[in-house]
Order: sequence, then structure tokens, then C-alpha cells
Amino acid sequence: MKKLSRRTFVGSSVFLSFAGFAGFLPLLNQSKKKQKKMFVHHVYFWLNNPHSAEDKKKLVEGLNTLKSIKEIRMAHIGVPAGTNRDVIDSSYAISWLLLFDNLKDQNIYQEHPVHLKFVKNYSHLWSKVIVYDSVDV
Repeated sequence: MKKLSRRTFVGSSVFLSFAGFAGFLPLLNQSKKKQKKMFVHHVYFWLNNPHSAEDKKKLVEGLNTLKSIKEIRMAHIGVPAGTNRDVIDSSYAISWLLLFDNLKDQNIYQEHPVHLKFVKNYSHLWSKVIVYDSVDV
């Protein structure tokens, strides 16, 4: 057996480490391509009676029923933050922010019986709804 010098050993080890890592690069790149594009669904509600605490409470109650839909990864119910800059629109009453793993899951949510029941039972509360959907870049 041939005796290796420290320099030869270190050089061979570094080379083999890089070669091994380089072998994994295509796998890493492939996994990035297969990553799901997160789908963000943000809904803003303007109420028919914007100063009615009872109507806000009812709408929040209805939104909370939607959280039972298993395709939803994250849900947030909010109200305007009270920040005041020219670019901020705080004229809405309630916001509903949802995260889905992908567009398919968001489409399931849209047609889900719980969502359809929510629209049927609570749409009388709002005068306007704006939706902003986005996906990862």
C-alpha cells in the first residue's frame, strides 16, 4: 500500500468533497423546480353598516367557520391597523388573508360547501369586496 503524504491526503479529500457535492447539485436544482408556488388570497370587506360592531362581529364569526377547510395553510382576520400614510387604504372594515400550498387548493376552497354557505349566509353584510391573489415569484 502506498503511503499518502498529508498534502496528497488533504488535496484528495477536498477534491472528493467537491466532486460529491457537485453530484448533488442536479438533485438540489431539481428539488427547487418542484417546489410548490404558494398561493396568497387576500380579501377586503366593506360593510353595508361600517360602524356596526354587531355586523363586524357577525362577519368575523362567519370567517372563522371557513378555517375548518383543510386546504387552508394559514388564515388571518384583521382590521385596519391605524397607520396613516398616503399609500394606505384603511377604508375597509375586515380583511381575510389566506395562504394555500397552490392554486389547486385555493380552487377547492372556492367551491367548498363551507365557503359557499359562508357567502350565502353572510354576503348581506357587505357592500363591497376586493380580492388580491398572488403567487410566489
